[in-house]
Amino acid sequence: MAFSNISFAQLKTETIPVSGNCGTCKTNIEKAAKKAGATKADWDMETKVLTVSYNSSATDDAKIQQAIAAVGYDTRDVKASDASYDKLHTCCKYERSGSSQKMSCCDNAKCEKIDGKCTGTGDCKDMGCCKNGTCTKKS
Repeated sequence: MAFSNISFAQLKTETIPVSGNCGTCKTNIEKAAKKAGATKADWDMETKVLTVSYNSSATDDAKIQQAIAAVGYDTRDVKASDASYDKLHTCCKYERSGSSQKMSCCDNAKCEKIDGKCTGTGDCKDMGCCKNGTCTKKS
């Protein structure tokens, strides 16, 4: 009697919190998840939760999250790079918690600076974005 070594793929379904805002986000997030091997992906705009199904022998939760972060969206375990986030359409730019992005309105204006800190003169004065040498508004 001959035995064959048969491997059965396991279909997994998981929920992953993913930041985003709109229908464009939904399309991008779901497309990235499927490109990473998800057989089914549905991101809920209201709850900000992605439900994915995938064959565990072909991909995993980490690969899916990395693919989503690569297109600019923060997930439960993987934060998108600032460069990826910056490429998102304006409507897709969600509020990032713990972002490494710094307030930079003074960097974008023609401000006078001393030792890298804005002085509250020039364009910064008109923008009202400097207080004690620190930028106080997001650009």
